[in-house]
Amino acid sequence: MLAALTRLTGLTRPTDHGTPVFDEKHYVPQAWQMLRSTRGTLAGIAGGGIEDNPGFGLVVHPPVAKRVLAIGEWLLGYGPAGWRVMSALAGVAVVLLLVDAARRLTGSRVAMVAAGVLGICDGVLFVGSRVGMLDMIQTLFILAAAWALLVDRDRQARRLADWARGREAAAAAGPAGAAAAADAAFGPRLPWRWWRFAAGVALGLALGVKWSGLYYMAAFGLWSVFTDLADRRRAGAAHPVLGALRRDTLPALGHLVAVPLGTYLMSWRSWFAQETSVYRHLPADQAEPGFAAAAGWPEPIRNFLHYQRGVLEFHASLTTSGGHHHPWESKPWQWLWAGRPMLYYSSEGDCAEGMRCTARQMLFGTPPIWWLLTPVLAWAAWRLIRRLDRRLALPVTGAVASWLPWAVAQDRQMYFFYATALIPFGILAFATAAADLAGWRVRGRRVGLGLVALYLALVVAAFAFWYPILAGLALPEASAGLRFWLPSWR
Repeated sequence: MLAALTRLTGLTRPTDHGTPVFDEKHYVPQAWQMLRSTRGTLAGIAGGGIEDNPGFGLVVHPPVAKRVLAIGEWLLGYGPAGWRVMSALAGVAVVLLLVDAARRLTGSRVAMVAAGVLGICDGVLFVGSRVGMLDMIQTLFILAAAWALLVDRDRQARRLADWARGREAAAAAGPAGAAAAADAAFGPRLPWRWWRFAAGVALGLALGVKWSGLYYMAAFGLWSVFTDLADRRRAGAAHPVLGALRRDTLPALGHLVAVPLGTYLMSWRSWFAQETSVYRHLPADQAEPGFAAAAGWPEPIRNFLHYQRGVLEFHASLTTSGGHHHPWESKPWQWLWAGRPMLYYSSEGDCAEGMRCTARQMLFGTPPIWWLLTPVLAWAAWRLIRRLDRRLALPVTGAVASWLPWAVAQDRQMYFFYATALIPFGILAFATAAADLAGWRVRGRRVGLGLVALYLALVVAAFAFWYPILAGLALPEASAGLRFWLPSWR
């Protein structure tokens, strides 16, 4: 309820004189075009919709998130509420997933409360939930995949524990002895893992929002295989590594590689089905005589590959050394402490006689959260490596997948909203730390729990203080200036 209240209240502001703000100007009309191409039906937009307006130029992101935005436009029309309601609902779902993921990782109510409060009060998740852009929708699919993998892990751990309790009796069961001995060596064959399959579908949808979903396919695939290995070792398999390789790796590749790629291709179904899709047919002078043409592949496949290659070349060309500069761009090292926010909207005018006011909406990380993000993630990595704290494996894996690929590509033009998917995994690390700290007692007094409560109160106060620049509210210039503590925030 608190997440919904914060995400949905005042959702229709700000606008640029009634039009979308910032990159909404790309995605909102593209979503509307998709809706119109299906004659405005919900069933049509859920399974199809194309971008065929040549005024869009090269459409550089896959269609999934724009279809999600189109559902909001179908519900509430082409206006601010319709543009943003699906992002807001995705933001609410992210908070719910954070709370339950914290429960599954730690079993602690303190961790659940901490995850919920931090998820609600983080400025990046808040602002991302209130604009008609792609990042919150992709974050929802990424976190949904992580949550589904946690459910899968819990179920498989129980199955392996049941097997461990009964394997001695099974090994002595006469004719079944050989099979039981093989199970004792490698661990049991596990049944079809529907929750891991669901994680693969969610990863495919994340890939269908932006290609950065590939990073999570690789990271979560490795996490799943190593988790299976650890569970087999814990259950008492004699050769857990071989067991994981023989019995878990191939199904994991199917669920977390083949299923996402298949889901991604299915998201383009309407592109293949409708003749007027952008690049669906190319003039002869634009068709490339590449491998696909030489192999005699059908025209739709050749043109689809041409389209994907164009998207890849577009993103590869967005480099600082190539002359691409933006006044609000930032690099990955700045994301780790919210050093350079992103301006989405700005307006100035007279708000009272003799008083000037300014209204800004900024993608801005709540300082008590983001200024501790690097120490908390470093602590989580240390606990995972040195203490083998399995609770932190998924938060660390998700954080690495969210940050490291961008850090390697330092020359690329980047923005703070690329870090939207990073902060949920940071929050899970915060929640785990809060669960541990809450147990600290001094002379029988729960000092640790008091420190956690004090920190969460500070986060809530900081969210309230910076709320005007998160929601785009007008403030007197002097009051607005109090909220820009660092030169890099201006």
